[in-house]
Amino acid sequence: MNDIFSITVGRELGSGGRVIAKLLAERFDCNFYDSEILALAAKKSGFSEKLFVDHDEHHSRLHNLIFSKVPIIGHANYYSEQISQGSLFQFQSEVIWHEAKEKRCVFVGRGADYILRKKENKVSVFVYADMDYKIEQVMKRRECTAEEARRFIVSGEKTRAKYYNYYTGQTWGAKESYDICINSCRLGLEATADYLAEFVEKRLKVRA
Repeated sequence: MNDIFSITVGRELGSGGRVIAKLLAERFDCNFYDSEILALAAKKSGFSEKLFVDHDEHHSRLHNLIFSKVPIIGHANYYSEQISQGSLFQFQSEVIWHEAKEKRCVFVGRGADYILRKKENKVSVFVYADMDYKIEQVMKRRECTAEEARRFIVSGEKTRAKYYNYYTGQTWGAKESYDICINSCRLGLEATADYLAEFVEKRLKVRA
């Protein structure tokens, strides 16, 4: 049994995937990475964290370029005009690989399942839910109408899919891309996390 392993969690908007990922991290005493990856990638690259945040899980077709004004390391008065989104993805990938090699980790989104595809001790999960359930959750979180929530979900998921499909060559949310896909509104978030924990235990031969 290898004590170092990774769990990657892809998720639909409003499905509670992030909450489930957090519960799994607590159950297995794992380090938890969501937006934390952006801060680590910014530190590694020397570019501003805002640059990573602004383009998080987003891919542009405009020659794959981001035009920005961020200071170059060691040169406070000089600025870089551009950096490719491919470079941002690469920085994040390197951080994910580094963390996964050193400790138990749970990663949320950002193509981590693909980035770690060659890692033996890894389980990839995709969490989805019925649209009505997702709308209800987004309405609560964003304090918006049902129609606004629906538009937010459709737009956000389209962006996530475009990012994931482009960088992985796989299909976001498709069963072929993950070890297990699960509808979180069937059991609820806590019970879904319990179910997935049991799956992880059997798949990786570890104990929560």
